[in-house]
Amino acid sequence: MGLPIFSPTEDPGPDFVSLLRRAGLPPMQPGTEQLSVRHATTVVALRFTDGVVMAGDRRATEGHSIAHRAMEKVFPADRYSAVAIAGAAGFAVEMVRLFQVQLEHYEKVEGVTLSLEGKANQLAQMVRQHLPLAMQGLAVVPLFAGYDLARGSGRIFTHDVTGGHYEEADFQATGSGGRDARTTIKLGFRESLSRDEAVELAIQALYEAADEDAGTGGPDLVRGIYPLVAVVTADGYLQADEDEVAEHFATLIDRKRTEREAFGAPNRGGEPA
Repeated sequence: MGLPIFSPTEDPGPDFVSLLRRAGLPPMQPGTEQLSVRHATTVVALRFTDGVVMAGDRRATEGHSIAHRAMEKVFPADRYSAVAIAGAAGFAVEMVRLFQVQLEHYEKVEGVTLSLEGKANQLAQMVRQHLPLAMQGLAVVPLFAGYDLARGSGRIFTHDVTGGHYEEADFQATGSGGRDARTTIKLGFRESLSRDEAVELAIQALYEAADEDAGTGGPDLVRGIYPLVAVVTADGYLQADEDEVAEHFATLIDRKRTEREAFGAPNRGGEPA
C-alpha cells in the first residue's frame, strides 16, 4: 500500500492517529500471540528543583518467568518530555512510538509544539483507544512527565486504562511494584531536592520495589544491567549515564550492608552474627 495523497482542499490535519484512520490504517491492531505476553513492570517519576526524574527497572515477565532482563521502559517523547511504560510490553512500546510520531507530526504541521497538557491529553486518547484490548487483560498504563517551559517547572501526569489522565503534585509510580516504590519516594521526598538527590531517590525506590515485588528487577551486577534513569530539565531530555546509575546503586548497597551490620542482622544460617 502506497502513501495516501491528499488534495490541497483536503487538509489531513495535525492528528497523526486520525490521519492513519483516514488512510484505512488502524494505529494499533491486536496481535495473534495472546497466550504468552511480556509485561513491563515498575516505573517512577518525581519532581526536583530543576525538572523531573523518570526511571524504570529492566525486567519483563511472562507469567512467572523472566522474559527479558534488559528491557527499556523509559523513552523520550520529544525534546522536553518523557514517557515510561507498564503493562503489556509489545503494545506499550508500539504506543510510545506512535506517540513520538504524533508529537513530531503535530509540530511539523502546526509549526509549534503542543503544551505539556496537550501532550498528556494526546497520550490519554491513545490509551482510551486501547481499552478493548485492556478489557482482554492486555492493559497499557503509561507514565508521562516533562518540563513545562511556560511554567518553568517539571510536571507529572499519570493515566489509567480508561484513558483518564491526572496531574500528580510531586511524584508517582506505576506497575506491579508501584506501591512499594511510591512509599519509598514518599518517605524521602522534599521540595528542594537536587538533581543528584532525585536520581538517588528514584533508584532507591526501584531497589525497594524489587525487594518486595517478583516482577520488578533490581540491579544485575553480574551482567552489568541497571535501571534506566532519565532527567528532563530546561535543557531537554537526557538519559543518565550507566556508570552514574551503577555508582548510585553501589552507594545504596553499601549503606544497606552497613545498616544491617549496625543492627546485628542474622547471618545466612539464621544464627546471630
